[in-house]
Amino acid sequence: MTATKAPTEPPSTPRVVRRAGDRIFAGSAKGSGIFILLVLAGVAAFLISEAIPALTAPAEDIPGGEGLASYIAPLILGTLLGAVLALLVATPLAVGIALFVTYYAPRRIAAGLGYVIDLLAAIPSVVYGFWGLAVLAPALVPFHVWAEDNLGWIPLFAGPASTSGRTMFTVGLVLAVMILPIISAIAREVFSQAPALHREAALALGATRWEMIKMAVLPYGKSGVIAGAMLGLGRALGETMAVAIVLSGGAGATLNLISSSNPSTIASNIALRFPEATGLGINTLIASGLVLFVITLGVNMLARWIVNRRADFSGAN
Repeated sequence: MTATKAPTEPPSTPRVVRRAGDRIFAGSAKGSGIFILLVLAGVAAFLISEAIPALTAPAEDIPGGEGLASYIAPLILGTLLGAVLALLVATPLAVGIALFVTYYAPRRIAAGLGYVIDLLAAIPSVVYGFWGLAVLAPALVPFHVWAEDNLGWIPLFAGPASTSGRTMFTVGLVLAVMILPIISAIAREVFSQAPALHREAALALGATRWEMIKMAVLPYGKSGVIAGAMLGLGRALGETMAVAIVLSGGAGATLNLISSSNPSTIASNIALRFPEATGLGINTLIASGLVLFVITLGVNMLARWIVNRRADFSGAN
């Protein structure tokens, strides 16, 4: 008879002992994430609860007497018009600056230039507003007159041209300068991380520096540039003081960029009217703030989705 062999027990996995510091860090990180979500939920709950009276009020009780939708619609148009104009101006400039700093400028110049551009983000909004009002607006008056005479057949430049320069076009340029460092910083970071293997292979095959950038850098950094542009758009949507100082708002919905009759933005309208608002007027302003909250949240979620699409991209694949 052959002796039966006793079954062997599978080797036990070693027990992982977590240090106290790891547990504290994990708990604090988790708590911070939960806290941010609670703050976001609290802000949303406050806006919704305070906006309900305006949402349920009769149309004649809303400021303007035409209902909440008619009150907020021009503000939404003004907000989107100024922000999109700023995005169209700032994004090409930011990409060009990022490429120059990363691949063309000498190292010493690149470091100083990048610092100066990032410094634009530290300038207060009030300073941008006064600069736009005192410097940029008067300087753009001749362009407004020229645009009315030569491009008046386009609704964006239909005129009559403003004599003060306090137009939506001026606001768009001010916002473009304000969001330029945001888009440029993200674009520089993404372009600098383009796979060296791809860049060197393109140069080894005889490509010029621009051809290397077009074939190896821009395809890699495209999603990062889009995400940076979306973050800049979110910044432009919520700008308050600079727009309130520069823009001569108060008109209805219009696409005219060079006229003195401009739709105001949600943020600037709240800042200008809230000190004198009472009763249902406050609820109406908060309701418009809820709309801005939803728009900004949607823009940031879109940016995060774009970033996550490229999260698994690397130089190896």
